Amino acid sequence: MREQRRLAAIVAADLVGYSRLMGRDESGTVARLRRARAERLEPVLGRRGGRLVKLTGDGVLIEFTSAVEALSAAIEFQQAMAETEADRAEADRLVFRTGLHLGDVIVEGGDLYGDGVNVAARLEGEAPPGGIVISGAVYDVIAGRLLATFVDLGRLMLKNIERPVQAYVVRWQAADWPVAPPSTERTRTGPAVQAAGTPLPLPDKPSIAVLPFQNMSGDPEQEYFADGMVEDIITALSRFKSLFVIARNSSFTYKNKAIDIKQVGRELGVRYVLEGSVRKAGNRVRINGQLIEATSGGHLWADRFDGALEDVFDLQDRITSTVVGEIGAQLQLAEMERVRRKATSDLTAYDLYLRGMDRMYVWTREANAQALAFFHEAIAVDPDYAMVHAQAAMCHTLRKQSRWVLDPVVESAEAVRLARRAIELERDDSRVLGTAGFTLAYVGEELEFAAECIAESVALSPNYAMGWQFSGWVSIYLGDPETALEHLGKARRLSPRDPGILQLTTGSAFAHFFAGRYEDAAHLAEQVTRQVPTFLPAWRMTAIAYAMLGQHDRASAASARTLALDPAARISVLVPLLPLRRPEDRERYREGLLEAGLPE
Repeated sequence: MREQRRLAAIVAADLVGYSRLMGRDESGTVARLRRARAERLEPVLGRRGGRLVKLTGDGVLIEFTSAVEALSAAIEFQQAMAETEADRAEADRLVFRTGLHLGDVIVEGGDLYGDGVNVAARLEGEAPPGGIVISGAVYDVIAGRLLATFVDLGRLMLKNIERPVQAYVVRWQAADWPVAPPSTERTRTGPAVQAAGTPLPLPDKPSIAVLPFQNMSGDPEQEYFADGMVEDIITALSRFKSLFVIARNSSFTYKNKAIDIKQVGRELGVRYVLEGSVRKAGNRVRINGQLIEATSGGHLWADRFDGALEDVFDLQDRITSTVVGEIGAQLQLAEMERVRRKATSDLTAYDLYLRGMDRMYVWTREANAQALAFFHEAIAVDPDYAMVHAQAAMCHTLRKQSRWVLDPVVESAEAVRLARRAIELERDDSRVLGTAGFTLAYVGEELEFAAECIAESVALSPNYAMGWQFSGWVSIYLGDPETALEHLGKARRLSPRDPGILQLTTGSAFAHFFAGRYEDAAHLAEQVTRQVPTFLPAWRMTAIAYAMLGQHDRASAASARTLALDPAARISVLVPLLPLRRPEDRERYREGLLEAGLPE
């Protein structure tokens, strides 16, 4: 089973002096702790969207989808406890330390593990009694968004954490965080949605607003840099017909204003919001960006970029392309997750398309068949849906690649038909051109026309990561492995966490193989087999690369795994799988398969 991960804001808190309090009044301390959780902690979590992961004796571990909500909840709870316990003798008070970190966590049932949890727990130990310590990752997201100040603790070496962690102590004024009495705390809700007016309806495709980035430098000269970068991001995203992007004039009405992301989502009628900040220090500049689901306030993606101001425009271009490439992949993942949670009784063509995309990334024959069925259902609902035709064609491409095809003649003809229909329906959509073009290359072996379609695809959307990946593969088929590696590298840079990263890595392995760099090919192919043990193209490349290196034990092991997954594999069948234009490439591939011990 694939390991489940997600980005989360983790709060770890524990009671100061727990053993001493229990020693003085065990029953009373337990009762007071229960009351504090019921009357103070749980209402805050309900209001701020926190999930209590587990109790740890004298402490708690809590998950939030938003760092802003997590820190707000931590401050509210600490303030509430300070006021609740104020009348007690100092030695008898319930006082908590709190740590907060934004990071990647491993999900196992209802529990969380991993570095994201460990850092939060270690930061909690650095907090003063009644205080909060946050990591630099949290600070980068929330700075300037809450009524609080931050004291820089520098880079701390934390127990069992290999790297130093930037940390800050949080300071706040009690007057800025009023506490409701316990009797009403449980019934409080968030701000009334109705007060903001009737929300705009959400479009029938992923919708996003890019807000002006905050200038954290105190240097007005950096405004042009921040605004120019946001305008470039909006322009680049607008090239994707699959996205609904709010125009610059509407997004910039929020400039220099305190904002509520949920309210922005309602007012602009978007599901996602991209925001960020720019900070200048000396001749260096740091840009932080985060993608947020407006309906929940949850963070989907966050990253930061550093560069030298002397190359300011190059830096601006690099950040723009990276952010746009990341957003494309993250929005697709977010949309697929949204549809997983949605009831299946009311499926539109778009939802069917997303369900099909979700199954495509499982890499099994059964999942591929399910994806194809979803795509055909979507076509039945909307016969002019170009992207669904393109992805249905891609299903047949993956079937050929993994040798799941039952009738090669019939399925190849259907793949080509679907791909050509997709291009006919939507010639100026980069994703349609790229996806359909690759099918025409791999299945239809129409390499020149496919290369034209894919080149047109990346010309329309230079930040379309998958288009560069398709271009890399077609360059391999045309006998140009160095161009292939250049284009595959561009795809990886644009979208390093793309769901299709396995295909990209496999493509790099094939390019190195045909360039004669067998060790690099073997290393990359093995990476893929470890991630997805059923991915046949990577197993075949592992076998032939090790065979060409003369490492026959490893080659034989990979060949055995290939035959276990595909007992009918024969060299006479495998060589024609790749539409290689150059005879020397076909001969090199055949030689590798033969040396690996695969049957002829």
